[in-house]
Amino acid sequence: MKRLLIPLLIAIIFIIGCENTMNTPTNKVESFLGKYQKMDTTVLEELNNVIQEDNSMTKEQKEEYQKLLEKQYQNLSYKIKTEEVEKEKATVEAEIEVLDYKTSIDKSKKYYEEHIDEFKNDKEEETDKKTYMEYKLEELKKVNTKTKYEITFNLTKKDGVWVMDNLTETDRKKIHGLY
Repeated sequence: MKRLLIPLLIAIIFIIGCENTMNTPTNKVESFLGKYQKMDTTVLEELNNVIQEDNSMTKEQKEEYQKLLEKQYQNLSYKIKTEEVEKEKATVEAEIEVLDYKTSIDKSKKYYEEHIDEFKNDKEEETDKKTYMEYKLEELKKVNTKTKYEITFNLTKKDGVWVMDNLTETDRKKIHGLY
């Protein structure tokens, strides 16, 4: 009986110790960013929901855009810079590196504005948004340059567990390479 009790106690102490070392602000941020890199089902479901709400794209364009953002997630890398804890609040500074989709979108928009006649609908005088979106998606597919952003993650300790505060819209854009 004693032979079983000692290994069981050691295992319990080990599990409790590991659980406490995983409950740090830095580990919470690393877990959060890791969900993007590993394309966690929750992250992909949220992405899909946001894309489906967009009325500016066709079904096929939405599928292409989703693939582009999934590529973004797989290419995301990060480095934790600092962690500061003060009682029940913490901040974690991270530098992320993502595909530079923002520059491509800006160039696509500029090209569109300078060559608007290329995007005119044959039947009407107004521009064809579908054609422009197809052009923009094709340009995004070519992106292979990366950019770096700094993000400050805020966390709050609730019932002894560190919980990340909601991201700002700016920080979401940074993760998507759209800032």
